[in-house]
Amino acid sequence: MRIGQVAEKAGTPVETVRYYEKIGLLPPPDRELNGYRDYRQSHLDRLMFIRRCRNLDMAQDEIRELVRLADRPGADCSEVDSLLARHLEHVRERLEELRQLESTLSRLQQACSEGRTVAECGILGGLSDDLTGDLPHGSHNHIPGSHGSR
Repeated sequence: MRIGQVAEKAGTPVETVRYYEKIGLLPPPDRELNGYRDYRQSHLDRLMFIRRCRNLDMAQDEIRELVRLADRPGADCSEVDSLLARHLEHVRERLEELRQLESTLSRLQQACSEGRTVAECGILGGLSDDLTGDLPHGSHNHIPGSHGSR
């Protein structure tokens, strides 16, 4: 398969396939005589595996570790279980952070009443105040998938 074909079958942009090769999540394919990459079913399977991990919001390092472990089918799966347990704990922490964020945003929204000017806006005033006490610890990173492994 060519890169466009494997990307389409995996539902992944071509640039992402190249990126996964570059960072070592996807093994480099063989090259045809004309220089084109020749992807095999194993590449598609790996791309689908990575995509499923990304859908579970796993970070690249977590995926890299799972790929490493998957390449050792006879090994004890306790490392896989441990990795998943750490990821689940991170998800639970993020859920709590999101609940706290929701509460803070709700309080800000309640600070606004109709018929006022922007200068009198309770939301903008609240955003100008120090909210560090309202924000959950570690909330500096709320971009899905951007957490590192622990």
